[in-house]
Amino acid sequence: MHRTKEATHLADSPLASASSTTGQSPRLSTAVYERILEMIARGDFQQNSRLPAELTLCEKFGASRPVVREALAQLREDGVIVSRQGSGSYVKQRPDPSIFALAPIDSLGDLQRCFEFREGIEPIATALAARRWDDEDRERIEACAAALDRCVTEGEIGTEEDCAFHQAIADATHNAYHRTVQLQLRTHILAGMNVTRSLSLRRPRERTRLVQDEHFAILDALWKRDPDKASENMRTHICNARRRMFEGSGSM
Repeated sequence: MHRTKEATHLADSPLASASSTTGQSPRLSTAVYERILEMIARGDFQQNSRLPAELTLCEKFGASRPVVREALAQLREDGVIVSRQGSGSYVKQRPDPSIFALAPIDSLGDLQRCFEFREGIEPIATALAARRWDDEDRERIEACAAALDRCVTEGEIGTEEDCAFHQAIADATHNAYHRTVQLQLRTHILAGMNVTRSLSLRRPRERTRLVQDEHFAILDALWKRDPDKASENMRTHICNARRRMFEGSGSM
């Protein structure tokens, strides 16, 4: 099978080293996304500065305009850049460079897409759990929340405890599909939590407390058997976690 001219150009460019954590070749737009993200995080493009024009980026990465536009659209969705009509794209926030010590650049796109998937599935599971939890479920979920609270108090990362909290909620749906999806995503969820929780530990203590307060808001809606609020609080929590991945070092 012959490669397209664009694929050949990218294969010979610095993007050739980019690879998906799934073991498959990345989409061309993902490779461009990862390269621009890396350049922003490393300070090649400063916060509030204008990115090069699309045609310049096309030449730099050996990619077509649709590929570059797709990469820029994903960066906008992730809150890294913002577009100003008639002016171009600007750096909205510069991710903390220490993120590269927590996850390789070629996995960050996958982690963001995992958060994106979780934004859709976990609020639904949480609504079901609010309707269906029993005493055993409540005991298990509260134990997970208490373990997380201990981690916050003692300054521990709490990645395993956080993952267990979300798994316990999925189990409380009493729906095998939600349980299985959560289990199958466990490796990816843990990777994302490791990044966001590690970054939070580098912020003031109030930051980790804010994250824990989001968990308590979910619990409050669960125990009130309020599926709509439980779903809303879970979606807010996951959206915030996704946003926190790319916050700068000065953010709360």
